[in-house]
Amino acid sequence: MKTIAFYSLKGGVGKSASAVNIAYLASQAGYSTLLWDLDPQGAASWYLAGANSVKGRKLSALMKGKTPIASFIHESDYKNLDFIPSHTSFRNLDVKLDQNDSANLIKEWLAPLSEETSLVILDCPPSLSRLSEQVLKAADKVFVPVIPTWLSLNSWLQLREFAREKKLKPSRLHPFYAMADRRKNLHRELIDAQDDRLPTGLKTIIPYASVVERMGEEGIPVERLAPNSVAADAYRRLWGEIRALL
Repeated sequence: MKTIAFYSLKGGVGKSASAVNIAYLASQAGYSTLLWDLDPQGAASWYLAGANSVKGRKLSALMKGKTPIASFIHESDYKNLDFIPSHTSFRNLDVKLDQNDSANLIKEWLAPLSEETSLVILDCPPSLSRLSEQVLKAADKVFVPVIPTWLSLNSWLQLREFAREKKLKPSRLHPFYAMADRRKNLHRELIDAQDDRLPTGLKTIIPYASVVERMGEEGIPVERLAPNSVAADAYRRLWGEIRALL
């Protein structure tokens, strides 16, 4: 079982949309995929199931060891794709993790799923916290969407420094440009200078596109919503890069 995460210090960078679209593409490629929406805002849960999304459960029973993680899992409408929906109680997860002596509860919780799940995708809240530290340790690879702006690039540099301070392997972190709009001068300049500004980044660039925004309206991955769109092609190429790293 491989575990990957989509993570950013900055909100509104296309993190959840990327997590959902990659989860869908992985499932259609034959991977038994589990998407865990760890963000209390629940964007990934909404993108995946829209108004039909199921209500998540509090993590208190899982924290106490009384309920196995399998009981939190729901089937999606798509073959090979299950998910753990978000719950507002997730906002307290950092406090709960600080109160526990385990080196990595996230990894321990996921371990029993290894026989039936080939890929776990974690959609993480935008913060530097105990949770983010555990996610960075539990994930084999962490994919970081970065808008081509100075502020978003600075957030990426902060995350990389945080990983170094926590003695986590920076090689696990893979940034990529997202919500890119070539009509904007700064976006074009930073994309053209990618080898200098984002030298370790993936090469696929996810565009700013209305079809991605429609995911929130329809609750459907872009590949199902508009398979011939530029955005759908970009996510397919991103999945190709990610798959090569698994």
